[in-house]
Amino acid sequence: MKTAFAGTGESGDIYIEVSPAAAKSGVEVNLNSTVGSQFGNQIKKVILQTLEELKISDVAINANDKGALDCTIRARVTAAVCRATGEDIWGK
Repeated sequence: MKTAFAGTGESGDIYIEVSPAAAKSGVEVNLNSTVGSQFGNQIKKVILQTLEELKISDVAINANDKGALDCTIRARVTAAVCRATGEDIWGK
């Protein structure tokens, strides 16, 4: 796995960076969000659920959210993971 990203910093979007976990196993989520006080737990939940569905562990996620909907969060996490792993999950 290499470091990869998806998304933008535009309103209504989320920028996701995926990289191999540093020195420890598991998933580490670092979230910066304009709506974090209201929806931070839900955003992290969607990120973690998406990684679990993709069978991805031992990664660090940096997320910069500008009010993205759950479907956008899932899409950005999936795209970043595909770029990081080189696997095309849609072609399976």
